[in-house]
Amino acid sequence: MIKLAIQKSGRLTDDSLELMRECGLDFNKSGTLKSPAFNFPLEFLFLRDDDIPAYVADGVADIGIVGENVLVEAEAHSAHIKTHVDIAERLGFSRCRLSLAIPKEQVYGGVQSLQGKRIATSFPHILQTYLADKGVVADIHEISGSVEIAPSIGLADAICDIVSSGSTLMSNGLKEAEIIYRSEAVMIQGKHLTSEQIKVLDDLRFRIHAVSRAKKTKYIVLNAPTSSLDRILAILPGIKSPTVTPLADKGWSAVHSVVPEDTFWEIIGRLRSEGAQGILVLPIEKMIV
Repeated sequence: MIKLAIQKSGRLTDDSLELMRECGLDFNKSGTLKSPAFNFPLEFLFLRDDDIPAYVADGVADIGIVGENVLVEAEAHSAHIKTHVDIAERLGFSRCRLSLAIPKEQVYGGVQSLQGKRIATSFPHILQTYLADKGVVADIHEISGSVEIAPSIGLADAICDIVSSGSTLMSNGLKEAEIIYRSEAVMIQGKHLTSEQIKVLDDLRFRIHAVSRAKKTKYIVLNAPTSSLDRILAILPGIKSPTVTPLADKGWSAVHSVVPEDTFWEIIGRLRSEGAQGILVLPIEKMIV
């Protein structure tokens, strides 16, 4: 049995639980602070995201899902966390950016224009590291919430906060000035795991990899003229090689392959130019290699 710490509410919670469901875990989140998986040796702990790195370091939880920015900030404040927690997986969801923002009526003159200014943030270490690298000295005010209102109440001249869409900044009279850090969800693990717990974690990671690969690919089926088959096969990457089966119509074959999501449209265009027809595109639920 392993214990997985997840943020108790928010977008990261929804994304994390969706991943667990896609990995085949059956569970019920009913508002309690912990919940067992019914078909996998895992128990969920629902905690404040800022607390998760410490709970994993202390062995209260075995693994956790947090934003990488939260982990970096926690490690800066605690040597115990830094030495007792490792990143097990980069999960690729809940991507966001940590950005500097200023009142929308101001003109941003680059990071050097913040020299001597007051900046409010919940991530003082990441901000301080960035400013130091740029040779800027500013007065950093660490606050735990509602960072975006700091300029309007006279607490700060600028802020450094997490940005997803930017709508929160706009509603508070701010504009994004500069991105200083990009973050995504990561799975962290403590260094106290037993060999049996590591086996369970390896099984979970195997499932995560299968889900992740599937999201990055599309399964395609197409009809190809025999005269163009070699050129079409050269275009298709495939896991091993495309599957080719003869059609009833002489001179034609059906080709099955897996195509990366990021180059999908480019590949489809090249296939069509070589005479591919009837291209069927299907989602992949899991991909195990």
